[in-house]
Amino acid sequence: MNRGLLLRFENLVQLRGACRQLRALSSRKICGAQWKPVQLSAHPAGSLLLQPQLWQNDRSISAALSQCRHLATKEETKKKKKKIPLMRGEVEIRQKMTVEELAQAMGKDIDHIYEALLYTDINLDSVEPDSILREDHIKMIVQKSGMKYKSAKLKEEKERKNTDAVKRPPADPAVLTPRPPVVTILGHVDHGKTTLLDSLRKTQVASMEAGGITQHIGAFLVHMPSGEKITFLDTPGHAAFSAMRARGTNVTDIVILVVAAEDGVMQQTIESIQHAKNAGVPLILAINKCDKPEADPERVKKELLAHDVVCEEFGGDVQAVNISALKGENLMVLAEAIVALAEMLELKADATGLVEGTVIESRKDKGKGPLTTAIIQRGTLRKGSVLVAGKTWAKVRFLFDENGKAVDAASPGIPVEIMGWKESPSAGDEILEVESEQRAQEVVAWRTYVEQQEKMKKDLEVIEAKQKEHRLEYEKKQQKLAHLTWRQRKAVLYKANKHVVFSRPKERTEMDENTLSLIVKGDVDGSVEAILSILDSYDCEDECKLDIVYFGMGDISENDISLAEAFNGVIFGFSVKANESIKKLADKKGIKIKLHNIIYKFVEDLKDELNSRLPPTVVETTIGEASVLDTFSVTVGKTKIPVAGCRVHKGLLDRKMKFKLIRKRDVIWKGCLSSLKHHKDDVQVIKTGMDCGLSLDKNLEFSIGDEIICYEEKKVQQTTSWDPGF
Repeated sequence: MNRGLLLRFENLVQLRGACRQLRALSSRKICGAQWKPVQLSAHPAGSLLLQPQLWQNDRSISAALSQCRHLATKEETKKKKKKIPLMRGEVEIRQKMTVEELAQAMGKDIDHIYEALLYTDINLDSVEPDSILREDHIKMIVQKSGMKYKSAKLKEEKERKNTDAVKRPPADPAVLTPRPPVVTILGHVDHGKTTLLDSLRKTQVASMEAGGITQHIGAFLVHMPSGEKITFLDTPGHAAFSAMRARGTNVTDIVILVVAAEDGVMQQTIESIQHAKNAGVPLILAINKCDKPEADPERVKKELLAHDVVCEEFGGDVQAVNISALKGENLMVLAEAIVALAEMLELKADATGLVEGTVIESRKDKGKGPLTTAIIQRGTLRKGSVLVAGKTWAKVRFLFDENGKAVDAASPGIPVEIMGWKESPSAGDEILEVESEQRAQEVVAWRTYVEQQEKMKKDLEVIEAKQKEHRLEYEKKQQKLAHLTWRQRKAVLYKANKHVVFSRPKERTEMDENTLSLIVKGDVDGSVEAILSILDSYDCEDECKLDIVYFGMGDISENDISLAEAFNGVIFGFSVKANESIKKLADKKGIKIKLHNIIYKFVEDLKDELNSRLPPTVVETTIGEASVLDTFSVTVGKTKIPVAGCRVHKGLLDRKMKFKLIRKRDVIWKGCLSSLKHHKDDVQVIKTGMDCGLSLDKNLEFSIGDEIICYEEKKVQQTTSWDPGF
């Protein structure tokens, strides 16, 4: 009896626990939750195992539990299917959003996004919920849905501290000491600038230069007999080196304008005057080659008046000296004029503290690495100094003068060659000394960062412009196809682009044939700069595309050969060398190496290479002309063949050649003759004044008065219309 009551009591307690679980499940709406009976505290281990058949026989409880699970699952399904309420207004978008993320941001389901994508050029078969959409497609989907978009705010990047190196404040006048004047020699090509410097230095620089033409800036220190020192910059006079001349005037104190007495004012003379005016530098006029019979110095002075260069004898402030650089006449007078003008300018500099200077030229030496020629403007440069120029830095290992002799220090106004650069700086870069190598690396990192930010800004502007252009073009295409279903539009677009897909290999071959890929190597940075400036003037892309694969300083290397092989290019070297092993490797791989020391020969060879890439043109040469005097037809089998009775009035008609039929000045046929007869005899040639009958390879009716032209086609090599200006 007691045992039966106990069992019934346990059943009631367990039923109560089950009801509690049912209520908890219903209130929490948990889908698929497993029901677990509550264990009695009095019987924690074995109470459920006493009579398990009671629970299996209680169908009402099992039904209640299954019904609860069914309701919970239904509620959860409704929750999943429930749409996010549409938020009218702006949709926050960002780049690289997926289809699912965009649907959530818009409060729409994915099917709505798919429907909107029908208006784009996207292939829906390849679109999945996790597919990334382009920004222009995201914006279009939002607009098609009648909503506005706004870009998500990016996390603001922490503002980077400016760690750039800057010049020191102006020095105290009490610490300034006299320095040598920096004199730049400017003038037209071949007017004797380098010969003048030779005479001053008592050296033979001009005889060592290719073609007697200066190809890059030379900086030299000249000791005058009176004891004064003068730093000379010898700049190129050729038209290609305008940037070098401008750079020379930016670091100079005095400009010597060399003009040949027999030639007078030339193109680069005018340009040199303009450079000096822009830099605010005083001029000294050196009229060279006065020893020649045809020399006319007075004409030169009068011609310069038109360019605001007024000599002292005409009431101006420009000193004029008649010289002969070759014979050394009046050079001391010129030197005295320089010294006198330098004294008037009172040139002084601070020789203490951190160094400041300017890179005049940079080059790469096989044994010494990157080298720079520089003018020191402040401080005294010594070995061990840490310098920064542009986006590179150096710990000075050695200093050399213009003769290659090692020196211990360089004071203001002294030209010096610096060894120890990590990379070659660009000519014209400002040199600043810093406290340590770590500080130099900070400066370079900051300058690199600033350049990257500027480049990113420019690239973004270009990308946005391109996106806008493509979007407008796409919208125009869509307007034309607006009346079609999306499947019809897809079929039309496929047919339109089918020929492009299947013709890609052919197009790539044509592109390679009509593209000249260049690898440019130069001896110094200024030479490479001048060559790139010439190539920038190339404006005949419709004839042959010009692609500069790589440019740099130094001799031709295996890397250059590999690049030329990869891009099917040509290597052009200016004042550089290629050793025998490199030449053999180039011959083995069929790579052209073209080396030059004179700029205009470099350009001529480049034009010849461009011409070789141009397709030949077909030129028609007229051999004979005839007039149609009568027409008739001949029956051959069941076919009537029109025949023209003609008379040759110029040249001859040769059946092997090509013919064209001209009617009222319009060419209505081109091809070959099917027959040519004279008095019923087949002939090959009909000469001037003879009559003949002829028929065409096409059944074309003749008219009296038609002209028959016999011509020959010849292939002629095209020449590029590019004119670099010299």
